[in-house]
Amino acid sequence: MAAPAQPKKIVAPTVSQINAEFVTQLACKYWAPHIKKKSPFDIKVIEDIYEKEIVKSRFAIRKIMLLEFSQYLENYLWMNYSPEVSSKAYLMSICCMVNEKFRENVPAWEIFKKKPDHFPFFFKHILKAALAETDGEFSLHEQTVLLLFLDHCFNSLEVDLIRSEVQQLISLPMWMGLQLARLELELKKTPKLRKFWNLIKKNDEKMDPEAREQAYQERRFLSQLIQKFISVLKSVPLSEPVTMDKVHYCERFIELMIDLEALLPTRRWFNTILDDSHLLVHCYLSNLVRREEDGHLFSQLLDMLKFYTGFEINDQTGNALTENEMTTIHYDRITSLQRAAFAHFPELYDFALSNVAEVDTRESLVKFFGPLSSNTLHQVASYLCLLPTLPKNEDTTFDKEFLLELLVSRHERRISQIQQLNQMPLYPTEKIIWDENIVPTEYYSGEGCLALPKLNLQFLTLHDYLLRNFNLFRLESTYEIRQDIEDSVSRMKPWQSEYGGVVFGGWARMAQPIVAFTVVEVAKPNIGENWPTRVRADVTINLNVRDHIKDEWEGLRKHDVCFLITVRPTKPYGTKFDRRRPFIEQVGLVYVRGCEIQGMLDDKGRVIEDGPEPRPNLRGESRTFRVFLDPNQYQQDMTNTIQNGAEDVYETFNIIMRRKPKENNFKAVLETIRNLMNTDCVVPDWLHDIILGYGDPSSAHYSKMPNQIATLDFNDTFLSIEHLKASFPGYNVKVTVEDPALQIPPFRITFPVRSGKGKKRKDADVEDEDTEEAKTLIVEPHVIPNRGPYPYNQPKRNTIQFTHTQIEAIRAGMQPGLTMVVGPPGTGKTDVAVQIISNIYHNFPEQRTLIVTHSNQALNQLFEKIMALDIDERHLLRLGHGEEELETEKDFSRYGRVNYVLARRIELLEEVKRLQKSLGVPGDASYTCETAGYFFLYQVMSRWEEYISKVKNKGSTLPDVTEVSTFFPFHEYFANAPQPIFKGRSYEEDMEIAEGCFRHIKKIFTQLEEFRASELLRSGLDRSKYLLVKEAKIIAMTCTHAALKRHDLVKLGFKYDNILMEEAAQILEIETFIPLLLQNPQDGFSRLKRWIMIGDHHQLPPVIKNMAFQKYSNMEQSLFTRFVRVGVPTVDLDAQGRARASLCNLYNWRYKNLGNLPHVQLLPEFSTANAGLLYDFQLINVEDFQGVGESEPNPYFYQNLGEAEYVVALFMYMCLLGYPADKISILTTYNGQKHLIRDIINRRCGNNPLIGRPNKVTTVDRFQGQQNDYILLSLVRTRAVGHLRDVRRLVVAMSRARLGLYIFARVSLFQNCFELTPAFSQLTARPLHLHIIPTEPFPTTRKNGERPSHEVQIIKNMPQMANFVYNMYMHLIQTTHHYHQTLLQLPPAMVEEGEEVQNQETELETEEEAMTVQVDIIPSPTDTSCSQETPAFQTDTTPSQTETTASETGASSNPEAIPALSETTTTVAGAVSAPAEAYTPQDATSAPEGTK
Repeated sequence: MAAPAQPKKIVAPTVSQINAEFVTQLACKYWAPHIKKKSPFDIKVIEDIYEKEIVKSRFAIRKIMLLEFSQYLENYLWMNYSPEVSSKAYLMSICCMVNEKFRENVPAWEIFKKKPDHFPFFFKHILKAALAETDGEFSLHEQTVLLLFLDHCFNSLEVDLIRSEVQQLISLPMWMGLQLARLELELKKTPKLRKFWNLIKKNDEKMDPEAREQAYQERRFLSQLIQKFISVLKSVPLSEPVTMDKVHYCERFIELMIDLEALLPTRRWFNTILDDSHLLVHCYLSNLVRREEDGHLFSQLLDMLKFYTGFEINDQTGNALTENEMTTIHYDRITSLQRAAFAHFPELYDFALSNVAEVDTRESLVKFFGPLSSNTLHQVASYLCLLPTLPKNEDTTFDKEFLLELLVSRHERRISQIQQLNQMPLYPTEKIIWDENIVPTEYYSGEGCLALPKLNLQFLTLHDYLLRNFNLFRLESTYEIRQDIEDSVSRMKPWQSEYGGVVFGGWARMAQPIVAFTVVEVAKPNIGENWPTRVRADVTINLNVRDHIKDEWEGLRKHDVCFLITVRPTKPYGTKFDRRRPFIEQVGLVYVRGCEIQGMLDDKGRVIEDGPEPRPNLRGESRTFRVFLDPNQYQQDMTNTIQNGAEDVYETFNIIMRRKPKENNFKAVLETIRNLMNTDCVVPDWLHDIILGYGDPSSAHYSKMPNQIATLDFNDTFLSIEHLKASFPGYNVKVTVEDPALQIPPFRITFPVRSGKGKKRKDADVEDEDTEEAKTLIVEPHVIPNRGPYPYNQPKRNTIQFTHTQIEAIRAGMQPGLTMVVGPPGTGKTDVAVQIISNIYHNFPEQRTLIVTHSNQALNQLFEKIMALDIDERHLLRLGHGEEELETEKDFSRYGRVNYVLARRIELLEEVKRLQKSLGVPGDASYTCETAGYFFLYQVMSRWEEYISKVKNKGSTLPDVTEVSTFFPFHEYFANAPQPIFKGRSYEEDMEIAEGCFRHIKKIFTQLEEFRASELLRSGLDRSKYLLVKEAKIIAMTCTHAALKRHDLVKLGFKYDNILMEEAAQILEIETFIPLLLQNPQDGFSRLKRWIMIGDHHQLPPVIKNMAFQKYSNMEQSLFTRFVRVGVPTVDLDAQGRARASLCNLYNWRYKNLGNLPHVQLLPEFSTANAGLLYDFQLINVEDFQGVGESEPNPYFYQNLGEAEYVVALFMYMCLLGYPADKISILTTYNGQKHLIRDIINRRCGNNPLIGRPNKVTTVDRFQGQQNDYILLSLVRTRAVGHLRDVRRLVVAMSRARLGLYIFARVSLFQNCFELTPAFSQLTARPLHLHIIPTEPFPTTRKNGERPSHEVQIIKNMPQMANFVYNMYMHLIQTTHHYHQTLLQLPPAMVEEGEEVQNQETELETEEEAMTVQVDIIPSPTDTSCSQETPAFQTDTTPSQTETTASETGASSNPEAIPALSETTTTVAGAVSAPAEAYTPQDATSAPEGTK
């Protein structure tokens, strides 16, 4: 197997290179945004740039990147475009810029939407250029650029401007491009179409000739483009050299065809045109397919196109075709061919009279049609309307191979999509893992196209939707598997031994050499299948490793996935492995197969089952695992061995590799998706079209649902009647009671319900009344019935004053239908979610709600808030592993709930015992739940009924108040409640108290009745299943858990009515979809009533590790984001309560009118300034340090030492002022920088009590969903903006801080970036040097924005800050030292205290010494933890110099400290090292006054 060539990484230009570039100089003259006086527009500039910069460099990405980044498109090209100046260079420049925007994944059409006037003219010129002759004005490379531009247009149909242009190309009139006989045939099939066709013809006749000619051009565009492509394809020779421009053109063209076929709006009429052009037949017979090297990707793309052209869908109606319908279509085709043969071709009688199954294979069709002449074949095809009729006495122009392939490929039997899927192995093999076209390396540049499915806005059918997600999910996990295999196998260092075998020179934690491998069972296939039902094998390994690694291997659980690998190295013993060279040829990797663990075998050869019993102790080092192999893969391998004489793969394995359990759930998810595709996938009718991206996007909004609910109980949502009125602006609120004292929550609200389809009314008066009625809310306050006399009987209440948009979200969530809530940072998403859950729970007690989140952390936050509301905890259940981290004493996992039920049962039976005793009833009523039930029925109810008959109204006279208390039968039982129970003020009040007491008693017996099942079910597993299926009303899990356990949940009969998803914009499309289908349909319908999604698509999307899947396939698009793009209505929360208003301005431009909650202006913490710092946010410019900006020791592992040191220095400064360290978090945009900062923190701050450690040092991506008071952010990059160009990452970075945000970056780079302008224009409006107030203590009384009374000091660069922090630290040490000295000179009476102080002092001194003697504070180049290429500081000063400078700068007058300091060899802005060597003495003296 040839090893794939390693792709080259595109190196982004540095700022200095950018500034030196010709393009940049032009930009500064003509269009750069920061230049005030620009030169006037000159068309020659565009011509020059295109010829000299773009064409001359053969469309080099680096040049185009520079141009696009300089805002060439926005500020020059499109701004000045008009028909008068349009030229080839102009068109091509715009196309290049748009394509580059798509490659970078930034919004491309915004500028066109702002200035749409000339777009139609521009687009028509693009179409003309795409059809131009290749040897004419436009080269093939340029036409490939145009094809890519058109592809982007067809994939942007949600943009109105684009859609209006593209529609002309793909609507019904395009059938003008069909041959007449075919057109007639198609119109005959669907009579309705003939009516439309005649209308089109009539309209055409009314047009003036010029417009008609233009319309005909557009309609025939795609047909002509196909013909042009076929001519290019035919010019590719079989063996002579071919230009790559031709190959790339062909690949891009097929990509365009796939994209047109994979979207219903473009496919509907185009599929017939494509079929009529026989494009696939031409391609499969072309020379390019036969060229192994050049045609590899082309062939893969072709297979995808073939799949979509034959997709099981009715093109006109868009309905999915069933197996039966596909069979009928196939039979119709064959029988029409047989009829034509019978009527006109006597030589085909045998064929015409055979049954279908006998003649519909490729072999038999070739047998019947192969002997016929070319002319006869042409006539057969023309009878079927596939080719134009052959004139008499003329020979056909088509060659025989083409004609035969045309007939055979059209009529051969096809294997159905679902069969193909079921025969597909789930584990990747070596062929897929290292195929660059399918699984590209991390250096995917976005230039070429790939044989990958794309996730766009719309899908053909649910099958297509699941299949694309299935393939992408499989390939994304394949990419991760490849990284793991390369890592583990290269660590094992396989070399060739002198006898030709394998010897392993290293070892790996995750992989072991296989001692023996045997297949032990191949079970018979199921009926109708040709693969075994299961294949099992035994793998023996020798675990002569450390104990903890041995435990990991022995801890492999059932269903864990491992990989079996065969290596046959060719390199001799001792050869070094080079990570930069192709992996396969170095290690000699031959095969990779997946397997699933069943269990480890014990001494007797039996599988050790997972369970509560302790595992047996096995002797020796040898361990054998029983594994399941993939039956489909096994069948394919065996067929290959028998038919082609290939070697038996299963006798060659010599390495077994395991993976981390967290990353290893891909097989379970793939199996779940495959099972979904095999079942009748029942999505609720009201959701079906929206999920596929069709129809009215607002059709599932509650206002359009037929089953809208008129009256809802809002329970404790509102805090008062005023809160309620403020929550419904524009509504007229009518309260059913007049008395203001009674207008208290909880409230029941009746809404005006309008049916989804409004009735047309002619009478205007009636309409006025209708609108008046439509704006009236009827509010009914109601009293919650008394629950009993104990304090804990009082219901818990919501205390949050929701805003009117939050109330709208809660209202929408309570109504049936789809609710989408967009929650910007700090707008109370979780509070809204919890209130929706609580309200559904109280309004619909019989319904069950499923909560799904992306992370365990979000689930924990939800649960902690649910606990604070009035929800009975016996109805809560948490599935999955995250419950271990829940920060409550209560355990909500399955077994935790079982234990709770058992404990609660005992508590309640104790209460029954007490009640029985208080009533003086003999016997043991509290023995079981069953006996307690009888006791309630015969003893408690009878007493209550008797009591009621005594005290209820008798006729007209009111009973006496005292009777209520006198006759009450349960006085003794309630003796432990707060006394007196009865107030004796009024009959109604006391009667309500008495009924409350009885409700308390009744609830005990109701719960015991529910808990009876746990007496009957004996095992913990059965009890937990009962809880899940029957008892729990609110069930929570992560999306991953749902995907893994779907099979088990459906099997149990799990049911639910509502789904609430938190963090919905961070969940993969497929992982959002699976939770909709965790239950079996009822009578063919889904019982799902509500789907609430809460998320923020302006923050970061799901994490996709491979750039190609992320960018090319758009796999990072969540379902939430897609729904927003399609236009599904959302409720946008619009008031944040997290950050200062000034900090909120850095990101609120991204949202629809995001404002602040009142407390952000009022609370003192938000109005007070940040002590010791002049500004509440600042962008601090960091230049190169020792000539180095960013560095990249490993791919994408970016670091920037200057920024890292500066960030840590500011952190230490804040801590020394008195800021609590845990209120500060340090964030960065790259993992490399995160590791570097952590390393510096360890060396600078260590465990120093004066400084402490920051709350977190992590990446922006990891910190999403969290917050802290002060954030220090390092942006790292100095050459190219990198992935911060994704505005979503910027929003997350800017919105994590509550009170202070300090950003360290190379300002010259980031201020030019178009996407980041709104934030960076605010940041650069403030000084770019750090302004500090060192004498201002923490906390300060200064108001934010006030001029400080203390002196402000400006820090110019990192070394100066380092120096300053060092001096500050030393000063602090000395003052504490002096303080202790004075304490020691106290009168004798206080000696004891003095001794204590002395001890403290000695501790401090030793600590001081320990810290001062830290040598080598920044790691040397060999220190891997820092992976920094250069040592941080080089020292060339002698110890004596160090001393003098240290004393000069006033660093230390403490003689004890100096010797310790003089020993240090390398120093930095650290806690305790002299800063002198970092820079020259002049620097020290020129620093502002405050540092000396």
